[in-house]
Amino acid sequence: MAFCPPGGDASDGCGHVKALVWHGRRDVRVDEVPDARIEEPTDAVVRMTSTGLCGSDLHLYEVLGPFLNSGDILGHEPMGIVESVGSAVTNLSPGDRVVMPFQISCGSCYFCERGLQTQCETTQVREKGMGAALYGYTELYGAVPGAQAELLRVLHADYNPIKVPEGPPDDRFVYLSDVLPTSWQAVAYADVPEGGTLLVLGAGPIGDMSARIARHLGHRVIVVDHVPERLDRVRARGAETIDLGEHADDVGAVVRDLTDGRGADSVIDAVGMEAHGAGMAKAMQSMVGFLPDALAKPLMEKAGIDRLSAVYTAIDAVRRGGTVSLIGVYGGAADPMPLLKMFDKQVQFRMGQANVRRWVDDLMPLLGDDDPLGVDDFATHRLPLEDAPEAYAMFQEKRDGAVKIVFQPGS
Repeated sequence: MAFCPPGGDASDGCGHVKALVWHGRRDVRVDEVPDARIEEPTDAVVRMTSTGLCGSDLHLYEVLGPFLNSGDILGHEPMGIVESVGSAVTNLSPGDRVVMPFQISCGSCYFCERGLQTQCETTQVREKGMGAALYGYTELYGAVPGAQAELLRVLHADYNPIKVPEGPPDDRFVYLSDVLPTSWQAVAYADVPEGGTLLVLGAGPIGDMSARIARHLGHRVIVVDHVPERLDRVRARGAETIDLGEHADDVGAVVRDLTDGRGADSVIDAVGMEAHGAGMAKAMQSMVGFLPDALAKPLMEKAGIDRLSAVYTAIDAVRRGGTVSLIGVYGGAADPMPLLKMFDKQVQFRMGQANVRRWVDDLMPLLGDDDPLGVDDFATHRLPLEDAPEAYAMFQEKRDGAVKIVFQPGS
């Protein structure tokens, strides 16, 4: 069996399914695309029952367009039911309920064996100089068809899928694809000392869940954002908050006032490349978005910059000798960093895409009926796939209290 060619139809043995497809900057549509099929013995095909809209998907909607092609299927937070498996897949059977990590890894290479699945040597996109391939995330990461679709071809299905039990709703497990391991890694990398204070920049899905995990582990948490509904959510789970709308220029000073003049022991930057309040960098990102791809790609690869207000705030607000955990996505190739300040303060940095399978054993015990992290009601919106174009716009504009959107194909 093979993936149906473009234009394939029933006479070729090809069906069609619906998928969320990129057509241009701020232009995503639900189109009919050929069925996903088994191409390799280690493949599986999974019918999506839930698939998340991630904050990093908004970078595709706005900034990273030069690395996308019209027709690319987006999405990297998949959960569903196995429909078919390749001949080499012995760990899955049709009907199994599974969650797929957002990255594709083999499980047996040097890096996978060391818990660094995002650096998988088998799926590294070497021609772009990048790490492991990702679902639905540009040619930089392999141009693999994504998960905001009715069917997903799952690569390396002999290792990647996480089998989950029947019974609880999808919301209990779907976040194992990205939100939970990404947030867990963010907190682990932050290395908060016992009795210490963690500052979380951004109360989107990852910032919110990072705060929940840190509170569950017993840490004091302060969260910064400018959206009232998001601040209310984290405050309800026990975090202290700083309203960026009131303290746009003095977050570091406020944090020091709350921490005996020192700053936070650890900081998580859960914002990334499109941080609020970086006017010049925003203008440059917007300008690049209107250039032809032939010009925009090399410019971004060699001289691209991010909006760095969040990471600069992290460096300012962390105490001397503290740790900054970067989990928000950055893509700049020429970002100016205040190395003197970082060096003088002895700031430690840890960063990178989450190594999903590394953290699953830590997370599964937290997904019982007691629901200590509040995953069952974490989503603010559950929508049919047909509503995805409006959902992207709503999420980008932070309308209607949108924090976490989950699509339910076929609903």
